[in-house]
Amino acid sequence: MSHPLFLQIHTLTSYPGALLNRDDVGFAKRLPFGGATRTRISSQCLKRHWRTFQGDHALAALHEGNDPVSLSVRSRHTFERFVVAPLLAEGVSAELARAATEAIMVAVLGESAKAKKAKEEAKTEEPAAKGKKKSAKKDGEEEGTASLMTGQITVLGKPEIDFFLAEARALAKDAGAPDKIEDAKKKRFTKDWGKNLDGLRRAAGLDGALFGRMVTSDKLARSDAAVHVAHAFTVHGEHAETDYFAAVDDLLQGGEDAQLGSGHIGTTELTSGLFYGYVVLDVAQLVSNLQGCAAKDWKSADRKLAADVTASLVQLVARVSPGAKKGSTAPYAYAHLTMVEAGSAQPRTLANAFLKPVADRPDLLGNAYDALASYVTDVDQVFGLESRRSLAAIGPKERLVKLATPGSLDAVAKFAAGAILEHT
Repeated sequence: MSHPLFLQIHTLTSYPGALLNRDDVGFAKRLPFGGATRTRISSQCLKRHWRTFQGDHALAALHEGNDPVSLSVRSRHTFERFVVAPLLAEGVSAELARAATEAIMVAVLGESAKAKKAKEEAKTEEPAAKGKKKSAKKDGEEEGTASLMTGQITVLGKPEIDFFLAEARALAKDAGAPDKIEDAKKKRFTKDWGKNLDGLRRAAGLDGALFGRMVTSDKLARSDAAVHVAHAFTVHGEHAETDYFAAVDDLLQGGEDAQLGSGHIGTTELTSGLFYGYVVLDVAQLVSNLQGCAAKDWKSADRKLAADVTASLVQLVARVSPGAKKGSTAPYAYAHLTMVEAGSAQPRTLANAFLKPVADRPDLLGNAYDALASYVTDVDQVFGLESRRSLAAIGPKERLVKLATPGSLDAVAKFAAGAILEHT
C-alpha cells in the first residue's frame, strides 16, 4: 500500500460555562461561518497550550534514545539569560561578556534599526551631551542591558543557544578586553562561520520542528511548519451570556457598614459550545525537520522520533484544554470525538459538515455526529475514499460506524504513529 504523507486529526470537544480565548477587549473570540456567528479558539492559543503542557504525553517529556528532546526558547531575553549570565558565572567581566554577546547577536540577527540610530546619534553628540545622556540611565540599569534584548521575540533551539554561548566564550577569550572585540571579530567571523549553524541538527527545537519558525536572519535556518492548525469553532451558533459577579469584603459584614455591600462588582462573558478542531501533520516535513534530511528523502530516514511525536500530539490535541479565567470556570475537557485519517491525498477539512449550524435540540452531540458522518460519506462518494481512519468517541458511537469502528484514544494514537513507521 502507498505510504501516507498526511495525517489529519479531527476533534469535537464540548465546554460548558467558560471563556476559552479572549479578544482584545476581553470577550470570547468569534467567527462568522455558514451565516451564523460561532465562538472561536485561535490556532495560536491551541498551539501554545499543546507546546507548553506539562504532564502525561507532554512534548518536553519525549526522548530520542536516552537523550531528552529539547524545546525552543521564545523570548526577547534569550541572549541575556543564556549567554551573558553563564559568561558572568564563569568569571568573564560584565563589559567583556556583553560586548562579546552583542557581537554574536549582530552577526546572527543583524544590527537593529534602533541600535544603528543610537550609534549615529552617538557620533554627532558633543561630549557633554553624551555625559548627560549617560547620567539619565535609570537607577539599577546595567550598562548594555537594553542592547541585548532583541526587538522582537526570537525562537531559538538549544543547539543554537549552546553554539552562541560557545562562540561568545571564544570571542571573549580571543579579545581579552572589550576594546579588542572588533579585532577578534574580524578573525573569527569568516565567510564560512555561518556554515556551523547550518550543520546544527534540529536547531530550532522540537516545537520549532512541529510548528515552524519564521526568521529574517540569513544565518538562522527557517523551519516550515509540519503541523498546520485551524481555528476551532462551535458547530452551532454562539451560546453566550454576561455573568454578573460580586466580590464580598469580609471586613464589612454586619454592623453599620453592612449596607456598603460587596467590595467589587463586575461582569464577564461566559460561553458554552461543542467545538470542531482540525490539525494536519505533513509527515515528510516533520521527518525532514526532525532528522535534518531533505523532505523528499524522508522515507529512508529514521522515523521513530516522528512517530513518538505524532502519538503524543494526538493525545495532546484530545486532552489539553485552552482557557482564560481558569480559576473561576475550570475549563477542562477531553474530546468527545477524536478521528485520525492517514492518506496521500491533499488534506481537506471537515468543517463544512457544520456549514449549516447543528441544531442543539434535542441532542446536540448526536446531531453533530450525524452531520459529520453524513458529510464524510458524501465526500467519500464524490471523491473516492482517500484515507484510512481510526476514531475514538464518547456518546452515541453507533452513528459513526460508517467512518470507522470506534475504539480507544490510545488505539488512535498508535494508529497515527504506525502510519509513519509502516513504510519499508
